[in-house]
Amino acid sequence: MTIEALVGNYTITGHNQNAEKSPYKGKLSLSLDAYKRIKAEWTINDEQLQWGVGVYKDHILVINFHYKGDQGAIYNGVVVYKCITENILEGFWYEEHGDPEYLGHEQCIKTISTNTLFN
Repeated sequence: MTIEALVGNYTITGHNQNAEKSPYKGKLSLSLDAYKRIKAEWTINDEQLQWGVGVYKDHILVINFHYKGDQGAIYNGVVVYKCITENILEGFWYEEHGDPEYLGHEQCIKTISTNTLFN
């Protein structure tokens, strides 16, 4: 699998880094920068924007991510995805202000446009 094969849009489901494992849904968009690093943008529960840059090697994608909190502070974290196929990513993550006893979890499924189906 190449890094280029991962580029696209994904639907995500996951749970947060807390004892309650609070669920969330959202979207993830992966693209490449000029150095063939992954650029990522998440939209969580249609309201929170997160962004990051990462690297890919041996079916593992690691992304350092950031988002702006309610008070305007920037929060940082890391997500590690195992690339099951170019269409399915399984990941775990943590952020600096999350509960250190837990990891978040996320599954990403690539969305396929109807144009792709009929080409």
